[in-house]
Amino acid sequence: MNKRLVLLSSLLLLPACQTTHTVTLVGMTDYHSHAEPFYSEGEPGQGGVARALAYFRAAKARPDTLGVSGGDWVNQGVPVWSDEYGCVEWPWFNGLVDMMALGNHDLDYGAEAFARCRAAVDYPVLCANLVGADGSPHFQVEGRPYLVREVGGVRLGFFAVAGPDMQRLVKAERLPLGTRWTDATEAARVVVGALREREHVDAVVLIGHQLREDDEALARAVPGIDLILGSHSHAREDLRVVPGTRTYTVSSYQYLAYVSEVRLRFQGRRLVGVEGGLVKMDGARPEDAEMAARVEELGRALREKRPERFVGVGRLSSPLGDEGLTTGEAEVGTWATEVWRRAAGARAFFAMAAGFRAGLPAGEVTREAFEGAFPYRNVLVTAEMTGQQLADWVALSESKRGTDGYSQRSGVSYRVRGGRVEDLRVLRDAADPGAGQEPVRPEGRYRVATTDFQAFVAGGYKEAFAGASEVRRTELDTQALLQAALREGERPVSGR
Repeated sequence: MNKRLVLLSSLLLLPACQTTHTVTLVGMTDYHSHAEPFYSEGEPGQGGVARALAYFRAAKARPDTLGVSGGDWVNQGVPVWSDEYGCVEWPWFNGLVDMMALGNHDLDYGAEAFARCRAAVDYPVLCANLVGADGSPHFQVEGRPYLVREVGGVRLGFFAVAGPDMQRLVKAERLPLGTRWTDATEAARVVVGALREREHVDAVVLIGHQLREDDEALARAVPGIDLILGSHSHAREDLRVVPGTRTYTVSSYQYLAYVSEVRLRFQGRRLVGVEGGLVKMDGARPEDAEMAARVEELGRALREKRPERFVGVGRLSSPLGDEGLTTGEAEVGTWATEVWRRAAGARAFFAMAAGFRAGLPAGEVTREAFEGAFPYRNVLVTAEMTGQQLADWVALSESKRGTDGYSQRSGVSYRVRGGRVEDLRVLRDAADPGAGQEPVRPEGRYRVATTDFQAFVAGGYKEAFAGASEVRRTELDTQALLQAALREGERPVSGR
């Protein structure tokens, strides 16, 4: 009997005696050809590809570390860098990045250009739900739509999907010939099943490329994903658990202003801990000297070749910060929506955070910096809403807090308590912000304005806007209005 007890005790103690081992994932996403350091979150000199390269190189020098990209390496038009240099930086990350997700902007120049970029790198592209005519995934690694890496005695499975928003954004003519999209959730379900049941991996990692809310919905629908390296939403989000799941997620914002570093801790082959978060790529981080010199050389040549991109379009006496774009009222969002509200003659104006991509420093604003902050050309749309419709619109925006579907706004104010919008108020007089605001009455009628994208394209908003009356698409161009305000040195503040 005593021998049996001793044996049983020994078996129970075995897991505690197993070696603890850590695998580190260093991630970047939504680079969008921002090779040079830039103004971000109220500070100049942030990011830059030379700084990220130095960080990745140091990280990869440590054992059991993998580098991951969430895609969107290039960006047609803004900044102009990839228009001239294509994917020149991609091979700089050979040996540092181990895989990348396909991003919508990676196809900006078409399938042939993307194929040339792929040929220049030694890391595979992942996207499980872009399939060929026979239904098999277009991007495969050794015949599979996922990547399995054995690191330090544990097996990790990686995959990517293109979410509904990405599928809508990529023009059909830019896709590889004969390919089509399939449902991201169903593709994920198949891949996770294969990774768990056939490959017997010890952890599953999704690396995008879809909106944050789609990541969360997928995590709830497809059990078995341990970590999501968020992309596409340009969200800055530290490591957390997706509510209602056991899936961790982290999102490293945009343009290499941050990278993510996540440590997966295993006991034997069992995942027992996920730690880490975001690392800011600011001036305290060293640059790779050789690449910094190369970037400076290319930047100088770019300015000589495309001087029209670097002329001033106006000036700012004080900076416009981008802090709070997806969670509150960012300076750049408040300024822009007030300029647009006044032009539209509306009592309230709303614009999705997705339409703002950076803040602006004080001083001369170049065309390149301006379009970097406001990359999309839209027109203003006005409508009449009842007070109840306006309240529903605001509640919809608040439901998207933390994502780039959240609305920057002007002319309205409110509080949020327990997840509910309270004390909603709107300008008394669209032409006189100084007259202050008044409570929104459910039966009242209010002139409201937004962009044509938010009114007619954006999910949720277009359905809400369809119930408004006297809808009118104006010819007022969003970029032209803001540039005129910059030329005039105008920085209006909405009435409160």
